[in-house]
This record gives sequence, C-alpha cells and structure tokens, in this order.
Amino acid sequence: MSTEQEGHAAPSHYAIVPRRVAFDWERTPLHWIPEEPTATHVINVLHLLLPAGERWFVKVFKEALPLVGDPQLLKDVKGFMGQEATHSVQHSHVLDHLAEQRLDTGAYTRHVDYLFETLLGEQPPFGAPIPTQEWLRFRLAVIAAIEQFTAVLGNWVLHAEALDHADSDEVMLDLLRWHGAEEVEHRAVAFDMYQHCGGEGLPRYARRIEGMAVVAPVLLWLWVWGTSYLIRHDPELAGRLRYSLREHNKAVAKGLLPSWRELGAAIPRYFRRSYHPSQEGSLRKAVEYLAASPAARSAAGAIGRAALS
Repeated sequence: MSTEQEGHAAPSHYAIVPRRVAFDWERTPLHWIPEEPTATHVINVLHLLLPAGERWFVKVFKEALPLVGDPQLLKDVKGFMGQEATHSVQHSHVLDHLAEQRLDTGAYTRHVDYLFETLLGEQPPFGAPIPTQEWLRFRLAVIAAIEQFTAVLGNWVLHAEALDHADSDEVMLDLLRWHGAEEVEHRAVAFDMYQHCGGEGLPRYARRIEGMAVVAPVLLWLWVWGTSYLIRHDPELAGRLRYSLREHNKAVAKGLLPSWRELGAAIPRYFRRSYHPSQEGSLRKAVEYLAASPAARSAAGAIGRAALS
C-alpha cells in the first residue's frame, strides 16, 4: 500500500490530543548521530526554529478561533494548538541542553524570534497598510504551507531506518519521531483552518499559493543559515568543518536526511487546486509509533495514574 493510500484509509475524524511528554537529555551527546556532525546539525535546526515558530502558530490560531463555525474543526484546532504548544516546550529544552554542551544558539534564535514576533506579529510590520482580515488570512496561509513540510518531514523520520542503523541517540530519535507522528496526525488541520477562514474562490487559492511561495525559499534560507551557524559554533568541531552541500548530500545518500526530491515534490502537490493534506504520510504508521514511543507511553501512563488517584 502506498503512503497516500495509507493516509486515505485513516478515519476522517481522528481525535487530535496533546501528549504531555518529557525527555531526559542528560546522556544525549552533542553529535547524537555518531560521526555525522553535518546530518546532526541539519536536523538540529528544527530545535532552533520550532520553539518560536510553534508558539506563533498557537497565537495566530487564537486570533482566528472566533471565525471558526464548524464544531469538528474547532475541536481539531484546539487539539492542534495543544500539540504545538507541547512541541515548542520540548524543543526549547533541547536548546537548553545544547547550551549546557557549550553550543549557545541565542545569536541565531534572536533572529527567529524577530521573524515570528515582529515581522509576522499581530500587526503588519513597518506600518504596512494591510487590512486586519487580510493579514490574518495571509498568516494562516503561511502556517498551512509550513505544515505541508512538517508533515513530509514527520513521515520521513518515521520511516528513516538509517538513523537507527547509525546508532543515533535513542532519546533524540524518540523526540523526533513522537513529534513527527503528531505532525502526521494533525497534517490537515492548518490547511482546513485556512480553507475555512481564508475566504472563497480564486482569491483563497491564490493566497494559499502565495503562502507557499513565501515559505519555501525562507525555510531553505533559514535551514542553510541555521546549519552553518551550528557547525561553525560547535565546540567539538572547533572550526574544522563548514557546512557544505557535498557533506549534506553524503548524509542524504546514507538515508540520514530526506532527499531534496522528497522535499521539493511537496511543493507542486500543494499547488494543485484539488489538493488536501490527508494525502500526506501514513496515519497508520504515526499511530503505531505513538503507541510504542517511550515518551508518549510514559505520558499516557502518568495521565492514567492521575485519574486513578
């Protein structure tokens, strides 16, 4: 069965709920993929972008909640917001762990904070004369486009057996796969939210395309810049390595990073008028992982014990 077919076989109203997970980073090494600093830091860019980015998702959705007239969508959106808030917190803890290992990310994350809090804040930047409704719709379109990539990345990490074969740190893999599984779980929520609040007809479709046209190049730029920053400031490398496409592609060939084709193909799919994110990834695979994830199982156990006490 193909990935798309698996996605369509899933229930149409799958319950989206946050899981209050926790991870112990004490034994996670700086290079959590052994002997693979480039692959490690390409993936580590997630920790740089997601704390601020996912807090921003929640803020924008809070602004838009009064516009939601569909009870099922409202329930899904609240579940999405709970999951994203938890993701933000857990990736922030990884930044703390990197700082403890003498890799300070503050000089980079300040720019990320500025992007989400100021340039994409509640008011248009620099006094731009954009109507309030249009500015909200644009930001919802941006979130929907970002979630296209997070669903693709989430599905990739759930299937990336090469990370296991490389003896990657088990705690980091659990974080990435728990997060990836939840991205596949709520893959359609941001898109549905935009469709619901984004107006009608051609203007709504055009704004969706505009969102992806902004997101794709900005994400690529942030990722290259973030990887370069991490490698340049890595205390264990001490300046002996720089980010290069050659090293990146070596990691792709080993299966330690998603291929450029896999990421790039997500864009034309998204551009189709008939597109819906239920076509992305395997919900079955995501649910299977969440049933086995040490962190998710521990969170479920804690909830169960609290209910019995």
